[in-house]
Amino acid sequence: MHHPPLRLIIFDFDGVIAESIAMKAAAFRETFSFVPEHQDEIVQYHLDNGGMSRFVKFRYIYKEILHEDLAREQEEWLGSRYAGIVREKMFTIPLVPGALQLLNDVKGTIPLYVVSATPEEEMLEIADRRGLTGYFDGIYGSPGSKADRIREILSTNCVSPEETLFIGDAPQDYEAARETGVRFIARVAAGDQDRFSGKPGVERIVSDLHEIRQLLSPNL
Repeated sequence: MHHPPLRLIIFDFDGVIAESIAMKAAAFRETFSFVPEHQDEIVQYHLDNGGMSRFVKFRYIYKEILHEDLAREQEEWLGSRYAGIVREKMFTIPLVPGALQLLNDVKGTIPLYVVSATPEEEMLEIADRRGLTGYFDGIYGSPGSKADRIREILSTNCVSPEETLFIGDAPQDYEAARETGVRFIARVAAGDQDRFSGKPGVERIVSDLHEIRQLLSPNL
């Protein structure tokens, strides 16, 4: 299928820019260490719903797995506990292979954005501490939905969905791309579960961002 030239690229962050999926799964396990009999199910739910706000996950876990009410104070405690576990690790965890090279290749050519499910204040701090802020025209996090953020970015840049690529690694990224009509490439790390093969609208599945560089070079 022929596409017009790319005028905008949007990245998810966890699993696309930062190699943080395994670390955050371990952090979810530790956060719920007080219910060891449910940890495996909780971690699997977390992995199956990457790209979703941690607070939405907490509410689901309490309602559907623990079958308990989630008080606001407990939700805040869970959020603080989880953030405390991942905070320092996010400042040092490796980037996805090829991520920095791709950002250097494309920076200044077309606008680049991050749309993440990480709380926005936290996402901004991570990008700043990692020296990544200058690569992006905007960095967005929760509580805004990914689809709404994508629409906002398209409107701000006066760019059509067909001229925009979203690179994600989670089913929620794919759904946001389908909802907004933007192009979508899935990143599936070696050894991770492939949740994208055979789905309509997935242009390519890549294992790292070196492959994205090769794909994009003739299109920019």
